[in-house]
Amino acid sequence: MQKKLFTELGLSPDLLKAINKVGYEEATPIQSAAIPPMMEGRDVVGQSQTGSGKTAAFAVPAIEKADPAIRAPQTIVLCPTRELAIQVAEEVAKLAAFKRGIRELPIYGGQSYERQFRGLKQGAQIIVGTPGRVMDHLDRGTLQLDQIRMLVLDEADRMLDMGFIDDIKTILKHAPAERQTVLFSATLPRPILELIRQFTRDPVNIRIEGQTLTVPAIEQAYYEVDRRSKLDVLCRILDLHDVKYGLIFCATKAMVDDLTEHLQARGYLADKLHGDMSQSLRERTMGRFRRRAVEFLVATDVAARGLDVEDIEVVFNYDLPQDAEDYVHRIGRTGRAGKPGKAITFVGGREIYRLQNIMRFTKGKIRRERPPSVEEVQEKRANVFLESLREILEKGNYKRQDELVDRLLDQGHSPTDIASAVLHMMATEKARSTTPSSTEVSEHGRERRESSREGREYSGPRDRRERRPRDDDRRAPRAERRGDRFDERAGPVSHEAGMLRLVMNIGKSKHIMPGDVVGVIAGAASVPRESIGAIKLLPKVTLVDVAEEHAQAVLQKLNGIRFKGHRLTIAPAAEM
Repeated sequence: MQKKLFTELGLSPDLLKAINKVGYEEATPIQSAAIPPMMEGRDVVGQSQTGSGKTAAFAVPAIEKADPAIRAPQTIVLCPTRELAIQVAEEVAKLAAFKRGIRELPIYGGQSYERQFRGLKQGAQIIVGTPGRVMDHLDRGTLQLDQIRMLVLDEADRMLDMGFIDDIKTILKHAPAERQTVLFSATLPRPILELIRQFTRDPVNIRIEGQTLTVPAIEQAYYEVDRRSKLDVLCRILDLHDVKYGLIFCATKAMVDDLTEHLQARGYLADKLHGDMSQSLRERTMGRFRRRAVEFLVATDVAARGLDVEDIEVVFNYDLPQDAEDYVHRIGRTGRAGKPGKAITFVGGREIYRLQNIMRFTKGKIRRERPPSVEEVQEKRANVFLESLREILEKGNYKRQDELVDRLLDQGHSPTDIASAVLHMMATEKARSTTPSSTEVSEHGRERRESSREGREYSGPRDRRERRPRDDDRRAPRAERRGDRFDERAGPVSHEAGMLRLVMNIGKSKHIMPGDVVGVIAGAASVPRESIGAIKLLPKVTLVDVAEEHAQAVLQKLNGIRFKGHRLTIAPAAEM
């Protein structure tokens, strides 16, 4: 089944706005197939694996067809468990965020009746519940079905296995005969086929064939992490295992932007890829990732489709995918050509149930691991440092400082105190050379990347907080200007196709930061931040890459303006 963009499904602007906010870029196969006939009012029988995106397949039409002027249940969704009912209700709430007057209400056993009574009295239009609790409300007279327009059976085969078949039949008989009936099930045993025959009218039958995981070389693991701790745990894993080349998947474009900014601020060479970027910018980003000018690419599923890169060490599912098949496609980016690979997934709270669905879908084992602690990362750093020190001592690759050591010994300091003080001083100096965004940065040992770079450089998506080091992926010619050396990484020509390198007459001696440079270019010249490339701060000048199509506007708008108390001049670096 071909996937479609949500914009191709004839949905209202309010619903498309909510879908965009959630971050879905395209419909899954079951959504692409089920939404159009459901919008037409047809009965639908959908057969697909758990985790294939069925919730939005029925939630979208239910929200679109709901009338906010009618303060009564219009759609009822039956789910086998309270956990699934809560999950479905949360999804409905997100998708109905911009539909004024549309409310959802989960009703399930174990929750206070009073809360459910209040929600029903307030006129919730979309009811998501378990069969047992729905029957309780019908018996009490607190739930009326006379306004029901759509009745959805979600995971019908599981409800059958749990003994709900009689309750389901009773609820179906109480609902208006002219309602729309929708049934989703991974399998269609005989009792379910009998339900379909008895309670649906000329249904559209949709069958989405599942896939099985065929990448046995991939080691799969997951970490139970709450959303607030994901970034810290990710950084600890990267540092503890010294990961140098990886792909990180997020569920939404906004999350891609946010995570990329945080990784860059912590000193990682990270860049982003999602559907809001122009094709030329996507190609430049992919080119940098392929030649390893970028360590970590943060992407959405749609943007990374067709991505073919060799030797990716690890794929991170920073967010669980909406569709279980997308999990298969994601982790298939590592472990290619018989090489080992690893896939790491973060889950939190009720997401563990979605992960269990993925495991059933893939028929594979995803091992649970404990998130590494800060102490483990620090111990790893200490071991690496000691190994380096041992190697230097054994090879004798150091200048002896016997005189200084003897002077300290004569002053009464022990050899171990002297060595400890020197090591402490080295660690302190390295910490000063970094630009941490939080205490966690120093704990993660960003010096392993920072210590090998001179000056401050900035590249990729822009933010005032970013101070992003940059690789030396190509050597450029050397030149001299006002006492500043354009070294191999700071030549007058940009390394990236389609970018022009400009030089500004103000450098880091005036205490400017990369975010200041981005701000003045984006603000004064109205240049999109994505069109601003690498920034190199030298003592007296600054080099900045700008997309060629915007370079003339930058030269016209910025020359002669006041910037950080100085009159700014800017020109192509190749002409200086």
